[in-house]
Amino acid sequence: MLQESSRLSMSRIRCILRGIDFKTYIFVFVMIPTCIFGIYLHGQKISYFLRPLWESPPKPFHDIPHYYHENVSMETLCKLHGWGIREFPRRVYDAVLFSNEVDILTLRWQELYPYITQFVLLESNSTFTGIPKPMVFASNRDQFKFVEPRLTYGTIGGRFKKAENPFVEEALQRVALDQLLKIAGITDDDLLIMSDVDEIPSRHTINLLRWCDDIPQVLHLRLKNYLYSFEFLVDNNSWRASVHRYQTGKTRYAHYRQSDEILADAGWHCSFCFRHISEFIFKMKAYSHNDRVRFSHYLNPKRIQRVICKGADLFDMLPEEYTFKEIIGKMGPIPHSYSAVHLPSFLLENADKYKFLLPGNCMRESG
Repeated sequence: MLQESSRLSMSRIRCILRGIDFKTYIFVFVMIPTCIFGIYLHGQKISYFLRPLWESPPKPFHDIPHYYHENVSMETLCKLHGWGIREFPRRVYDAVLFSNEVDILTLRWQELYPYITQFVLLESNSTFTGIPKPMVFASNRDQFKFVEPRLTYGTIGGRFKKAENPFVEEALQRVALDQLLKIAGITDDDLLIMSDVDEIPSRHTINLLRWCDDIPQVLHLRLKNYLYSFEFLVDNNSWRASVHRYQTGKTRYAHYRQSDEILADAGWHCSFCFRHISEFIFKMKAYSHNDRVRFSHYLNPKRIQRVICKGADLFDMLPEEYTFKEIIGKMGPIPHSYSAVHLPSFLLENADKYKFLLPGNCMRESG
């Protein structure tokens, strides 16, 4: 009985196969594997393109217009923003987690230097992804003698858990930075800048906030968003940087949305703005989104150099947007910009040293 059933089944299969023509065979054995391979190669792109179908855009910020001119008094500027003027400015603390961005840290601290009470920097011997790293700031500390009297420097040992979600290590380092701020002497109503090293508030923005009264308790900063250098302006929508009026027991160092208020045109975010190709490779492997390195050839130095000069994406990804209009509008390389107006003054004063950050200088050193 069992043998008869098996013979009937095989007979049915033969009948089905006889009924399939040659074109169908081609489709089954060629097209389907090709589609599977295509999804393997471009699945991430497909997922990002379809993002508007499965994720809604976040709640819009309330944008505060930003008024500034060097010949306008601080009292007038505060009034234009709907704020009062203080009798004396608040103290300001600039706190960062540091990895290897020596050049960008220099630009940041030179830009903010006149108005910072204490520079606070925490460095680890581990990346967020659990890779051992040298203490880059400690090795280059002599370059930052200009801030030494106002510097609170701390270190934290890595846990080197490579299989762990990198955002766990990042969160632990931010908690340690909270403790370092207390050591630095921060007190209630001092201003605290929370941003990555490459998210640089403009000097006049910080001066405005330290002099004006009644500013929001937490205020995000809308920064111009650059990639690789100030030649490639992505958009004006970098928002993670924020300034807080410090509250003991309440303020926690973080890098996510903490308020609905955002101040327009408040500085620059220069992502992957490195001098050396080796620094690009290190960050691609070390930062919290290292899962984007899906293929080893992404780390090829020649490929990285081509991508930089083209203004394309290092990870061959589509734009991270929430509408099809925005995704399609930003597809392809970033247009070249030849404007070097309204950039950090130290950058222009030292253009020969930092020419790799200026328009027309996309070639990088290999070291």
